[in-house]
Amino acid sequence: IDTAFSRAVITPGITRTQDVVWWMRQRVNDLGLGSWFQPSVEVQRRGATDAEVGDNPVIQRGDVLHCDFGIVALRLNTDTQHMGYVLREGESAPPAGLVAALRNGNRLQDIVMREIKPGRTGNDVLRSSLARMRAEGIEGTVYTHPIGVHGHGAGPLIGLWDYQNGVPGRGDAKIIPSMWFSIELQATTPVPDWGGQRVRMALEEDMTIDEAGANSWALKRQTEFHLVR
Repeated sequence: IDTAFSRAVITPGITRTQDVVWWMRQRVNDLGLGSWFQPSVEVQRRGATDAEVGDNPVIQRGDVLHCDFGIVALRLNTDTQHMGYVLREGESAPPAGLVAALRNGNRLQDIVMREIKPGRTGNDVLRSSLARMRAEGIEGTVYTHPIGVHGHGAGPLIGLWDYQNGVPGRGDAKIIPSMWFSIELQATTPVPDWGGQRVRMALEEDMTIDEAGANSWALKRQTEFHLVR
C-alpha cells in the first residue's frame, strides 16, 4: 500500500483509481501471493460528492485516497484499509483538519481494541464501543469481523455497516483466546480546511488475541497518511 499510494505508481492528473487497483493485483501476483477479493481504491475530493467524483476518477492533487486490500499467504488471509493524501503544490503535509480526522479513526480503533475481551459477545463489544465513541464526540460505525483461514472467519461479528444495534446470531457468539480480528470501522469528521465537508476515515487492521487474552496488532496500524508527493 505504501508503494501504491506514492509517486512510484500515481502521477496526479494522469493516473486513475483502477490503474492503482490493477498495479496492486499485479504486484501480489509477482510476489507469488493470492488475493481473496478484488482491491478497491476510492477518492474523496474537496467540494465534490461521491457521485461527482465517479467510479474511476483521475487522481488529482488534494485528493484523499482510500484502499481496501487483502492478500493470502500460507493459507492465511489479511484485510487492510488505509488512507492516503495527494499533496497539493507547495504542501509538505496534509491539512490539519484531515490529520484530526485520521486521529478520530485511530481513537475509534483504540476503543474497539480495548473492548474486545474473551468471554464477551460481539454485540456486547459493539454496544460498549459505540457508547464510548459517542461519549467522546466521534461519529462513526463499527463492522469488525474474525479473520484467519477465511477472510471473514468463524466467530462473533462486531457490527455490520447496516447493523449498528447488534447482529442477531453471529453477534451473539463469544470471543475466545487466540482469535484474530480485522478491526474494521470508519469515523466521519467535518474538516474545516474543506469548508466543513464531512470526510470518512475508513480503516481496517488485523489484530490478535493471545492465549492470555491480551490484544495486539498483527503487524502495525496506520497513524499517518500515505503521501503522494
